Amino acid sequence: MEQRKKLRRNEMREVMKNLDIKNMEDINELFKEMVGSVLENGLDAELEEELGYSKYDYKNRATDNYRNGHSKKTMKISFGDVEIAIPRDRNGEFEPVLVKKQQTTLSGDIEEKIISMYAKGMTMNDIEAHIQEIYGLEISDSTISRITDKILPLAKEWQRRPLESIYSVVFMDAIHLYD
Repeated sequence: MEQRKKLRRNEMREVMKNLDIKNMEDINELFKEMVGSVLENGLDAELEEELGYSKYDYKNRATDNYRNGHSKKTMKISFGDVEIAIPRDRNGEFEPVLVKKQQTTLSGDIEEKIISMYAKGMTMNDIEAHIQEIYGLEISDSTISRITDKILPLAKEWQRRPLESIYSVVFMDAIHLYD
């Protein structure tokens, strides 16, 4: 177990070096990019579920509706603004759940839940419960499976990121005595 931790930390350090992460601002940017990627992959999976076929799988297409590119949207998150690509369908029937139409902010609570779902390796039931809690919607196991299949590689990459060997921590404690 200890050997595995050391190996993992070395891999994370190597990734951080390759990404040229030097300070907290760089980590913020990396986090914003990760949140954007998670949202885009989730939205793509939602459209795939609605259309009933995966991208480039025209043989299994049972609808006259199909993908129609992406539109850009800037979302405000607790770490700043992040631009994401929202998928569109030809008939204009796609109503995304993850990022609703006209929504421009993503609350910190939802961000934390997105990260926690994948960083903790939650089960399908746990993820379903989180989505139910966040959106008040019941989503099928196949939808959750498609979303996690698209997002899981990004989450694993984030989990394997290297951490610094030393972090500065200041702990202050005080007792106030009154006469």
